[in-house]
Amino acid sequence: MTAELYTLSCITSIDLPPDRILEAAKGQLDGVMVIGFTKDGELYTASSYADGGTALWLLEQTKMRVLNP
Repeated sequence: MTAELYTLSCITSIDLPPDRILEAAKGQLDGVMVIGFTKDGELYTASSYADGGTALWLLEQTKMRVLNP
């Protein structure tokens, strides 16, 4: 027996594997910031934006969406 897996585009209350999120974003973005924790529990951040102001603006916009869905 084989199973078919479908990716749903919805909000979920369970954590998803980081690789799944990153794979889904490939080819869709003009710029990106990655924020998370390493397997050792250390904060990890990376950005394709060289300008710190642009990166900060993106973080603030994200914060607004999280606080005001």
